[in-house]
Amino acid sequence: MLFAIIGFFAGIIGGMGMGGGTILIPALILFTGVDPKIAQSVNLISSIPMTIIALYIHIKNKNVVLKLVVPIALFGVLGAIVGSFVANDLSSDVLRKVFGLFLLLVGGYEIKKGICPPKNKD
Repeated sequence: MLFAIIGFFAGIIGGMGMGGGTILIPALILFTGVDPKIAQSVNLISSIPMTIIALYIHIKNKNVVLKLVVPIALFGVLGAIVGSFVANDLSSDVLRKVFGLFLLLVGGYEIKKGICPPKNKD
């Protein structure tokens, strides 16, 4: 049941375009004790059907700009290849710390944006 709940909330976040792994990976590690490398693999595999459905809906609603997608996807694939090799060579402890630091930085940035919203250039 816990996996279903985690998957549901990861799907909501993923469908909104914010990356379901932001929820899925820490939840699997913290609440179920799954190894970080396994959590990352589960995230990648489970994101495929979630991404297909979300992409279909976003394309249907005309929220996709293909001029942006092509370079991001091409370089994203390159980054995924490099990242997979790097993750394979790192210990689970190091991966856990790197991902935690990443989440901390993103969270801090979002809090800063909420407190000091950017000024409009109008």
